[in-house]
Amino acid sequence: MNDYPDELGGRWRSGVVLKRDVFSTIERGRFRTDGGEVDAALRRIDGVPWWSSVLARELFRRERCALGVAGGLGIAPPLLFAGRRALVRGWIDGVSLHIARPQGEAAYFRSAKAALRTLHRAGVSHNDLAKEQNWLYANGRAYLTDFQLAAVFRRRGLLFRLARYEDLRHLLKHKRRYAPDALTAAERRVLARKTVITRAWMATGKKLYYAITRGLNVTDREGRGMRFVREAPAIAARLRAHPQVRDVAIVPYPDRRAGTGLYAFVEGSAGDGELAKFLGDGGPEHLQVVEALPRDAQGVVRSEILELVAMNQLDLIDPLIKSDTERAIVGRIVSDRRNLRDRFAF
Repeated sequence: MNDYPDELGGRWRSGVVLKRDVFSTIERGRFRTDGGEVDAALRRIDGVPWWSSVLARELFRRERCALGVAGGLGIAPPLLFAGRRALVRGWIDGVSLHIARPQGEAAYFRSAKAALRTLHRAGVSHNDLAKEQNWLYANGRAYLTDFQLAAVFRRRGLLFRLARYEDLRHLLKHKRRYAPDALTAAERRVLARKTVITRAWMATGKKLYYAITRGLNVTDREGRGMRFVREAPAIAARLRAHPQVRDVAIVPYPDRRAGTGLYAFVEGSAGDGELAKFLGDGGPEHLQVVEALPRDAQGVVRSEILELVAMNQLDLIDPLIKSDTERAIVGRIVSDRRNLRDRFAF
């Protein structure tokens, strides 16, 4: 899928693939507007399989409608172009919540609550805010992205109020994880009370949804791909069995051909070729031996940084660096990185 839909008129320059599944491909790149080229993200559905095309078109339609409203509110990417098979939205220079990990940052969640209030006042519910990937962190502020499941309501009836409530409840679940001390008594009551629709969904539809998506290898609970869930732990265990390996971190990344690729960062002294031979068949797409893995103050590997390296989103790494020592470690990893096929070089 190298050629782009004709409706783009040659205005798109691709950089890196951000996500690829059976419903669409999302790329980061540059889009030419009347005012010149701007950073942007492209969602395209021209390459989806025939059996998922009906649902892919419906998800595409939902995002186009929702961004047409939310994109002008300053809380989501602006809609730059919307055709039949391609949608271009503006680029927000930030990282997703699961990468930013704003521990104790109550101000971020005040911003997130304000953004959600703005969205709901415009009559839009997001409907997919349980995923941390759909919350962006940019200069301490919250933004929303990925509106494939969103709905635009003409009337503020019961269904809208229920959807609005669930949007808020999912935000508060993230707040409970990262800034629990900032939760108010009212917010704790919201967390404790699910709507009737949610309880019914969790008892029936959610189980069916997971069964279908796992069967299609579409997603896992964090939206990172079932391959990461099924294969990465076994690969890591095999690598750790090598005597010259101290530790292993495997992260997923979007791959143009495989959908979800696996990138193994191996802390040790063995050579890449030796470890690839040691693994045999079924290894990761990329394997890189490093002198040291980046770690936080508790010694936990900072997989969020490694994920950005694997995706070639190098310009988003610097705000996450905590010290000069970490900067040196990450710098050596970046300079020797393996995934050079999708590089953002604009």
